[in-house]
Amino acid sequence: MTAIRKLNLVAALWVLTLGVAMADTVALKAHLEPSSEVPPRVSHGHGVLNATFDTSTNAIQWTVTYADLSGPATGAHFHGPAPVGQNAKVQVSIDQSALASPIKGSARLTEQQVTDLMAGQWYFNIHTGQNSGGEIRGQILPSN
Repeated sequence: MTAIRKLNLVAALWVLTLGVAMADTVALKAHLEPSSEVPPRVSHGHGVLNATFDTSTNAIQWTVTYADLSGPATGAHFHGPAPVGQNAKVQVSIDQSALASPIKGSARLTEQQVTDLMAGQWYFNIHTGQNSGGEIRGQILPSN
């Protein structure tokens, strides 16, 4: 009887582990460039957003690195829904105290935000004093 209980325990742990392993993580990426802003900007600024989205928790986690902006970053945001070449409202703001490169953070998204993000309808941009509407921008797309 003890052997059967141990076997049941092992089976239960295996099922729990399998459930965790089946949670999908989607890798996301955006190349941030001044030419992607609307309207395009003249700047030497550039950057990259690398993010992961967990489909089981609707959580997104990001790291953004950037360099050569016209001045200090004054704001950064996830925007959507919008295709390339169009502007949209802010979906997730980056805290003012977290604007230094690399920018790291996470957020939990609504179902509508998830739908728009996974459809390639979100972008990330970084603002500066000289470019208050945004200096560098990139469309966020799955990278795996």
